[in-house]
Amino acid sequence: MTISERFEGCIICGAIGDAYGSAYENLAKSDSDDANTFYLFGKPEKTIPQWKITDDTQLTLATCEVITENNKLKTEYFAQKYLNYFKQRRITGIGASTLKAFQELEVGGHWSQVGRKGEYAAGNGAAMRIAPIAFVDKITRDQIREISNITHNNDEAYVGALCVTLAIQAAIEKKWTGKENLIELLIDQIPDTRLKDRLIEIKDIDNLLEIGEKGNDGYVVNSVPLAIASANQVTKIGIEGIFEQLIEIGGDTDTNASIAGQIVGTLIGRKGIPASLMSKLIELDQFDWIEKTINDAIIKNWV
Repeated sequence: MTISERFEGCIICGAIGDAYGSAYENLAKSDSDDANTFYLFGKPEKTIPQWKITDDTQLTLATCEVITENNKLKTEYFAQKYLNYFKQRRITGIGASTLKAFQELEVGGHWSQVGRKGEYAAGNGAAMRIAPIAFVDKITRDQIREISNITHNNDEAYVGALCVTLAIQAAIEKKWTGKENLIELLIDQIPDTRLKDRLIEIKDIDNLLEIGEKGNDGYVVNSVPLAIASANQVTKIGIEGIFEQLIEIGGDTDTNASIAGQIVGTLIGRKGIPASLMSKLIELDQFDWIEKTINDAIIKNWV
């Protein structure tokens, strides 16, 4: 499989996870519709889940565009591209830390100063957009940290982005073929953090629902390990099974499924994505944008 095919798989499968997961994000569990529940004003109509692209894919595509458009990857280029997206209202479902950073960038703040700090900055917003960086030759950890810091100036958030990058690189370099334990491959490569502790805690757990009980929200210590553990199950349950499990687990389903999709997509490539999932993504208005971004990257020859 060529690097371009892996890149296509990464971006497209990540977008599928985002769109699929967004349809179910933070929905109440099915038992909330218990037959014994009394509705004073009548039972509300059941919401029909609708696939839609959100900030996970939109900011991932923005990251792709920066790499395609620039020979040197300066952090300010990423900050400016993200700000342009924000000003053009091209981002859906933006998180609090990312919103704060973009608002401060808009009024002249420097990229190195606008990222939220402290425990509330430990979200998955940096990890969700970092995937294209894994395909760049000789990318450094300092660059990954700086790109993360634009919105999330926090060690846990950085390590979350680093983990996603390393997981995708493991698939590119065939160190992870779906047979190895991806979590074990990553543990020794990342700094001591709560996120590393979580990976150590779950590395031998096969039950994704059990892992999800430890946390399924946008806290990066919950989100990234859950996504990686889910990707690790690809040979057992397939990508459709992974998405179904993450939706059943609940919480930040779009980001969790998007990150898992990016990792698995790199492994299986575009041709490995089930037609049933692909056809749903193609129906979305933003699919042409996804395809153009991928094609531009391939033409520029950085993947």
